[in-house]
Amino acid sequence: MSGAVAARPGGRLRRAAHWVRWYVRELSGEAAYDRYVAHARSCDPDAEVLTRRAFERRRTDAREADPREGFRCC
Repeated sequence: MSGAVAARPGGRLRRAAHWVRWYVRELSGEAAYDRYVAHARSCDPDAEVLTRRAFERRRTDAREADPREGFRCC
Protein backbone atom coordinates (compact mmCIF):
# COMPACT_ATOMS: atom_id res chain seq x y z
CA MET A 1 0.00 0.00 0.00
CA SER A 2 2.80 2.43 0.79
CA GLY A 3 4.19 2.03 -2.76
CA ALA A 4 0.82 2.94 -4.29
CA VAL A 5 0.51 6.01 -2.09
CA ALA A 6 4.05 7.12 -2.95
CA ALA A 7 3.35 6.81 -6.70
CA ARG A 8 0.25 9.01 -6.60
CA PRO A 9 1.92 12.43 -6.21
CA GLY A 10 4.03 11.84 -9.33
CA GLY A 11 0.91 10.88 -11.24
CA ARG A 12 -0.86 13.99 -10.06
CA LEU A 13 2.11 16.14 -10.99
CA ARG A 14 2.30 14.54 -14.43
CA ARG A 15 -1.44 15.08 -15.00
CA ALA A 16 -1.15 18.68 -13.84
CA ALA A 17 1.81 19.29 -16.18
CA HIS A 18 -0.13 17.70 -19.05
CA TRP A 19 -3.14 19.92 -18.34
CA VAL A 20 -1.01 23.07 -18.12
CA ARG A 21 0.70 22.21 -21.41
CA TRP A 22 -2.68 21.60 -23.08
CA TYR A 23 -4.07 24.87 -21.70
CA VAL A 24 -1.09 26.96 -22.84
CA ARG A 25 -1.17 25.40 -26.34
CA GLU A 26 -4.90 26.13 -26.65
CA LEU A 27 -4.54 29.64 -25.28
CA SER A 28 -1.66 30.51 -27.59
CA GLY A 29 -3.28 28.91 -30.64
CA GLU A 30 -0.39 26.50 -31.15
CA ALA A 31 -2.74 23.52 -31.20
CA ALA A 32 -4.71 24.97 -34.13
CA TYR A 33 -2.12 23.75 -36.63
CA ASP A 34 -2.23 20.23 -35.20
CA ARG A 35 -6.03 20.23 -35.52
CA TYR A 36 -5.76 21.54 -39.10
CA VAL A 37 -3.31 18.78 -40.10
CA ALA A 38 -5.45 16.07 -38.50
CA HIS A 39 -8.57 17.38 -40.23
CA ALA A 40 -6.89 17.78 -43.63
CA ARG A 41 -5.46 14.26 -43.52
CA SER A 42 -8.72 12.70 -42.36
CA CYS A 43 -10.69 14.39 -45.18
CA ASP A 44 -8.19 13.70 -47.97
CA PRO A 45 -5.00 11.78 -47.15
CA ASP A 46 -3.45 12.74 -50.51
CA ALA A 47 -4.14 16.47 -50.20
CA GLU A 48 -1.27 18.92 -49.85
CA VAL A 49 -1.03 20.13 -46.24
CA LEU A 50 0.12 23.70 -45.63
CA THR A 51 3.37 24.22 -43.79
CA ARG A 52 3.08 25.71 -40.33
CA ARG A 53 4.36 29.04 -41.63
CA ALA A 54 1.80 29.16 -44.48
CA PHE A 55 -0.96 28.09 -42.11
CA GLU A 56 -0.10 30.84 -39.62
CA ARG A 57 0.11 33.44 -42.42
CA ARG A 58 -3.31 32.45 -43.74
CA ARG A 59 -4.74 32.43 -40.23
CA THR A 60 -3.34 35.89 -39.47
CA ASP A 61 -4.60 37.30 -42.77
CA ALA A 62 -8.09 35.93 -42.09
CA ARG A 63 -8.08 37.34 -38.57
CA GLU A 64 -7.00 40.79 -39.74
CA ALA A 65 -9.56 40.83 -42.56
CA ASP A 66 -12.42 40.18 -40.13
CA PRO A 67 -14.17 43.51 -39.42
CA ARG A 68 -15.34 42.24 -36.03
CA GLU A 69 -11.73 42.14 -34.82
CA GLY A 70 -11.30 45.89 -35.17
CA PHE A 71 -8.22 47.84 -36.12
CA ARG A 72 -4.85 46.45 -35.11
CA CYS A 73 -1.88 48.74 -35.13
CA CYS A 74 0.73 46.18 -34.06
